[in-house]
Amino acid sequence: MISLKIKKLDPELPDLGYAKHLDAGVDLYARERTVVLPGGRTAIPTGIAMEIPPGHVGLIWDKSGLSIKHGIKTFGGVIDAGYRGEVMIGLINLSDTEYVFEKGDKVAQIIFQKFEHADISIVEELSSSERGETGFGSSGK
Repeated sequence: MISLKIKKLDPELPDLGYAKHLDAGVDLYARERTVVLPGGRTAIPTGIAMEIPPGHVGLIWDKSGLSIKHGIKTFGGVIDAGYRGEVMIGLINLSDTEYVFEKGDKVAQIIFQKFEHADISIVEELSSSERGETGFGSSGK
């Protein structure tokens, strides 16, 4: 288990925590009323900043109900350990109806994960593999 420091930028918002004991994600809330137009993109402030421990990252993911029922999808959701500013949630509305977040509404969830840095080598050739360069749809339906 990691230790996470949270700075609340808006005392009116709920404290962060896991809704249920076995949940992977922690809910993030809207700091202000935001309208997301059909096909529109926006960034919603969460009213929190955090100190993620070195070797970990915060990954912002959809709330399944919002994505399935309303077409609200998150994007650009990598929060690095060195970032200390307000966490923002990038959203796009894939539906044909506007969606309104009121202050305090759940918007997305954040999951904390360990990661490793890669030892990057620039090479002229890559080793061969069974799949090779075949891409999209190469494994069938």
